Amino acid sequence: MIEHRQFLRTPTNATVVMSHPGFGTISVPARDLSEGGISVDLSQHFRPPVGTIVDVVIKRYTGAINAAPVKMQVRHIQLNGIVGLAFV
Repeated sequence: MIEHRQFLRTPTNATVVMSHPGFGTISVPARDLSEGGISVDLSQHFRPPVGTIVDVVIKRYTGAINAAPVKMQVRHIQLNGIVGLAFV
């Protein structure tokens, strides 16, 4: 597999609170984070289609990384439910 990533990914134990009018608000575990985005585990949840814009708050055990939600776009969906989100 050829790697096309633009940013270095760092594993994280953050939680992502993701909101969209189509599915409401869900809280899911993040897998890794980079300057360009974050991957989350949606294996137990509805997976919005690629291109969907969602509002995201990233939380760690010490509190929210971003107080106000940021817009992110669903960029890819893996068969195992891992979803890649990119900052827009």
